[in-house]
Amino acid sequence: MSEELFLEYLNLIDEHAWLFWSAVVFLFLFCVFIHDIFQKKHTIKHNFPIVGHIRYLFEKIGPELRQYWVANDKEEMPFNRAERSWVYATSKMQNNNFGFGTTELLYDAGYPIIKHSAFPFADSKAKFIEGDSSMIPSLKVMGEFRNRKKLYRPASVVNISAMSYGSLGERAVSSLNKGAKIARCYHNTGEGGLSPYHNFGADVVWQLGTGYFGARDEKGKFSLDQFLKRLDANPNVRAIEIKLSQGAKPGKGGILPGAKVTKEIAEIRGIKPGQDCISPNAHTEFDDVKSLIEFIEKLASTSGLPVGIKSAVGESKFWEELASRMRETGQGPDFITIDGGEGGTGAAPLTFTDHVSLPFKVGFARVYKIFQKYEIADRVVWIGSGKLGFPDRAIVAFAMGCDLIHVARETMMSIGCIQAQKCHTGHCPAGVATQSKWLQAGLDVELKAKRAANYIKGFRKELLSVAHACGYEHPLQFTGNDIEIGAGQNRFRTLTEVLEYERAPIRFTTMMDYTSNITALG
Repeated sequence: MSEELFLEYLNLIDEHAWLFWSAVVFLFLFCVFIHDIFQKKHTIKHNFPIVGHIRYLFEKIGPELRQYWVANDKEEMPFNRAERSWVYATSKMQNNNFGFGTTELLYDAGYPIIKHSAFPFADSKAKFIEGDSSMIPSLKVMGEFRNRKKLYRPASVVNISAMSYGSLGERAVSSLNKGAKIARCYHNTGEGGLSPYHNFGADVVWQLGTGYFGARDEKGKFSLDQFLKRLDANPNVRAIEIKLSQGAKPGKGGILPGAKVTKEIAEIRGIKPGQDCISPNAHTEFDDVKSLIEFIEKLASTSGLPVGIKSAVGESKFWEELASRMRETGQGPDFITIDGGEGGTGAAPLTFTDHVSLPFKVGFARVYKIFQKYEIADRVVWIGSGKLGFPDRAIVAFAMGCDLIHVARETMMSIGCIQAQKCHTGHCPAGVATQSKWLQAGLDVELKAKRAANYIKGFRKELLSVAHACGYEHPLQFTGNDIEIGAGQNRFRTLTEVLEYERAPIRFTTMMDYTSNITALG
């Protein structure tokens, strides 16, 4: 084409620009129309060419539409807008109060009411560890009953739950670990194992799942040598948690797609890069209660660390046998983490998410009562997990028997998660649950670390505030008789009556007496 002819075309387009661009749009839509008519994958597109795309667009952005324009403050799941707003405001140190009274339905069955005292515990009498007005130390010491070499008293009753590097990106994990150091709580690694992003100074609980990542040989079996080698390189590890199952997908192994298995993740987990990383649905080191206890004692004796288990709750036979053997032998887990079926930070099949494993309150109560029956409930540090990241829920958990709680998705929200529910796709728009460098680029580690710490500290301050209002110095002083549960119109029953048990009595003197064996301070 000659230069003169080309210029003539340009002039013609310039003179009839609207006609030219209309033709371009028409041609594009015509091509889409033809494609939709002949494709066989989507019936909607075939039956309603071009317009059918709108349906898939709205489906894709449905969570965002509901989040910002459609749902009211109490409708969304798993966390409604009011709950998210409280987490966001707390993490940013903004006003997290709500005006004009409650929007809850106070008379609904199951609604909890915390009963205040006519004579509150005076704030002026409160003593604070190292001057930190948010500190709430654990009243129990992990490993004390079984005389482990390296006893550990968590400095915080609120801690960061298991979320693996791989499921979350390096910036998110780094933010949480740095935030845990600032807030003086511990950080659970999740079954993905120890990574450099867990090594910024916070106390760490190393979780071992069925894949034994970071502690396995070339065949995927547990390796004691690799386990001890990794511990030597990570002096901030304070305890080991063996994951039997989790609330989101109990009895099912996880999978990290090969596209997400970078060279770094492969090196951390002891696997091959670029290949699907599959966690089996069962452990290879044990297959019954006896061998589980033997594995626990092997890890504890060789490492000196407290060792516990994490599990969702299904059938009760396992817990009966575990409690019986622990009573008989004096051996077994130093702590037990009960995960509710409402938990979950990543991806799981819908049936597992919705229908497999009991919710936290039901599951925990069943297990705790079994251990009370065998008179060993006070020999274990009890940890609750499953949407407990709000003061009222934590208080109920403490009254039920928990000594500590783990918080996962709420801490994700504190560092920017918007509940887009894209965790399983690798395309988290907030840069939290993704390995995409582009999406992670907007996540400022230092800023988000401060927000994670603000959330944990703000959470604890509100816990203390409610405890003081009820006449207590420490929130573990709550009992089932301090909480009433809606049982129908104008009818309430105490939590003790609903659960049909009382938690084991706690021995509390004053806050300052519970600083021994704390390693998170300083």
